[in-house]
Amino acid sequence: MTKNFINVVVAGATGYVGLDLVYLLSKHSKVKITNLCAQKNIGTQIKKIDKRIKKKLPKISKIHNVDWKKIDLLFLSLPNGEAQKLVKKLYYKYPKLKFIDLSADFRLENGIIYKKTYQTKHKAKELIKKSLYSITELKKDKIKDFRIVSNPGCYPTSIQIPLVPLLKKKIINLNNITIDSKSGYSGAGKNYKSKFNFKNFYSSTYAYAVKNHRHIAELDQELKKIAKNILYTFNPHLIPSFRGILSSIYIYKKKNVTVKKIVNTLKNYYKNDFFVNIHKPNTQIGTGSVIETNNCDISVCQTRLKNKIVIFSSIDNLIKGAAGQAIQNMNVLFSFKETSGLK
Repeated sequence: MTKNFINVVVAGATGYVGLDLVYLLSKHSKVKITNLCAQKNIGTQIKKIDKRIKKKLPKISKIHNVDWKKIDLLFLSLPNGEAQKLVKKLYYKYPKLKFIDLSADFRLENGIIYKKTYQTKHKAKELIKKSLYSITELKKDKIKDFRIVSNPGCYPTSIQIPLVPLLKKKIINLNNITIDSKSGYSGAGKNYKSKFNFKNFYSSTYAYAVKNHRHIAELDQELKKIAKNILYTFNPHLIPSFRGILSSIYIYKKKNVTVKKIVNTLKNYYKNDFFVNIHKPNTQIGTGSVIETNNCDISVCQTRLKNKIVIFSSIDNLIKGAAGQAIQNMNVLFSFKETSGLK
């Protein structure tokens, strides 16, 4: 039975993702925000930090103030490594409590790969198997079976939405796939300047982590479940824009497969999915039309080479790549309308 409303806690409420999450949740008719938790700005009204938030909400507090017996859902928008400790502490003690984690803590199914990728041992390995990695459009039939939902990374969201249906239908070649993704700098969090100290930050484009970006681990995990022999490279870039991701995916199509067939395959796969927009073949797209939305725009284009195509996929990294998708997962988890709070 669908509840009239749910009591929600946001941990990590003042980061870029956390603020978007609180802003969207504040407009959701089925959500009551009971606690906004952070390490700094204790006692501050969150609308003083984000002017978009008009609703009167609880002041920012420490997480130990929460009365967990009254809470239905905890959103975790914390640095990697922190969510797993909190979930471990609460999971068995409060069996009705559900979790949506926006960090990488429950994205990887293999604890050894997690340690290799994030250079730390997982503190709640026994709970990994009790979690679901969920791009909503790809996992909505399984979400209700789990209390821990792991929100995917922003780059992997933009990449898997166009690629997964084509891999399932076996209409593209698995070799020599090149994925070139460009993201606004908010993807690096509020401490982006300490992570990327290159010159002319706000007026330049910067390539980084060419061989070993952390998101490759979850891409490998999910894509190889469908096509174990897939070979691809992933090249991320930061661009002088606050929000948005544009992923360009270069693929060799199979013989007698047309651009139109690929477009129709994607349209059929996502025909019941409100947030995925498949454009006409060879449409020019960018991030401008998806900024501050939960949408994913996709365009399939023919290149100069007859058997090579490029698929453009654009999302807002903070919304469809994070906060919006978390709310979309919440809506499915609690049997709300999937688009609630997101249109």
